[in-house]
Amino acid sequence: MLASLPTSLISFISYFLTTNNDIPQPPPQQQQLTFQLRHVHAHTPEGTTVLSDIPSTLMPYEISLPVARTRVHKPPSVASVEAYRKGRGVKSFEWDEEEISGPDVAKRKTLLTLASMAYDAYYEPGDKEWYDVGAGWNKSFPFGYSPLEDGMRGHVFSTPDNSTVVIAIKGTSANWLVGGGGPTTRNDKINDNLLFSCCCARVGPTWSTVCGCYKRAGKCDAECLQESLKGDSLFYQVGLNLYNNITYLYPNANIWLTGHSLGGGLSSLIGATFGAPVVAFEAPAERMPARRLHLPMPPETHHVMHVYHTADPIPMGTCTGVTSSCAIGGYALESRCHLGNLILFDTVTELGWSVDVRTHGIKAVIDRIFADDSEWVKMRRRKAAPPESDPPSEPESLSRWSSFWEWPWTPGPDEPEPIPDDDDKLIIPAPRPAAELEGDGEGGGCTDCFAWEFEKGEGGEGSAECLA
Repeated sequence: MLASLPTSLISFISYFLTTNNDIPQPPPQQQQLTFQLRHVHAHTPEGTTVLSDIPSTLMPYEISLPVARTRVHKPPSVASVEAYRKGRGVKSFEWDEEEISGPDVAKRKTLLTLASMAYDAYYEPGDKEWYDVGAGWNKSFPFGYSPLEDGMRGHVFSTPDNSTVVIAIKGTSANWLVGGGGPTTRNDKINDNLLFSCCCARVGPTWSTVCGCYKRAGKCDAECLQESLKGDSLFYQVGLNLYNNITYLYPNANIWLTGHSLGGGLSSLIGATFGAPVVAFEAPAERMPARRLHLPMPPETHHVMHVYHTADPIPMGTCTGVTSSCAIGGYALESRCHLGNLILFDTVTELGWSVDVRTHGIKAVIDRIFADDSEWVKMRRRKAAPPESDPPSEPESLSRWSSFWEWPWTPGPDEPEPIPDDDDKLIIPAPRPAAELEGDGEGGGCTDCFAWEFEKGEGGEGSAECLA
């Protein structure tokens, strides 16, 4: 029968007669990945990065994380990055664009789980403060953090097939923030003040600066600032060493990073350097230190996702000045411009929170924004629920007959549709470029340290070396 039809018509009909099995189908995309805690990482006073293995017999339980396709740009090699940063004849290079499985930040479960992993990085496994990220976590670990280890630390998770690894980096330990202080407090403060202050933590005339780049009122030596960030013991360089160690252990793995506060800022700087997906919580703005560190910037940094709320003055860049809570605690967290994209929870407008540095802690973010019974989730669900209304009235005769016969097509009141279980779109604000949300208005970009002038050369009041 088909033979008598024109060739073009035969081709058209054959297309619809072809079975799905005859059409090449794309491979199914994984909806989630499972992870296990594999290592505790720390930086010792001797300057080495230590990875303590966690036997699978002690950690048999898994964490599941939703995933989504993520576009990243990776440098051709670690050597090319180092050559670019140190000015060894490499002024630019071609980035390798890839599409990999990254964390699905549109899912509340993803943010809640990664935030819990970032929180747990403050504590050794088994501590009473440890969040149970997965059911039945074994807490009887025979090792932990040495009190003598005052450097960067955290945890390393991986999938059973080692295809994806998550590095969680601890943030600042301070009694007034989170973590209750501890042996890393001094080094945390030095790194905070070096990375995120305008000029060596020169907040006021009575401050002891962390480097000698201050020149005179409102002026700072830019080259001196850049030199001050080159120390091997500073956390960014330690983070690079950690990343290189993890890629050596897991050569074929996709690396993700997460962290809170200082840990989030370091995660972002490392992720921007190597094209690794990042989810950073309540992190100080890192665009300024990225420039001072001479990091090569990829064509885009959408794989870096910042998550913070408007009541936290630290990521908002408003915890500044000699009378601020940060300054009173000895911190100069003055940067305000982030890299990448931003999920911004407007807790000031939507929940009536006051701007307060005490909302900076990751535990407050987990309990009050991400958790099932949190203030944010309840508020967004309440606003999304349709308003209750009285049923429409109907003529008495129709009402009498409909109630008697109970016809299935009898008109009745419109019942409100239940809120779906998967209501993440109602709860999680849509990501937007950080520069767009943090801009200075009137279409302008974001500006760091606008009250300072940065000059080249001549030196400041002291050495570029860390003075602390």
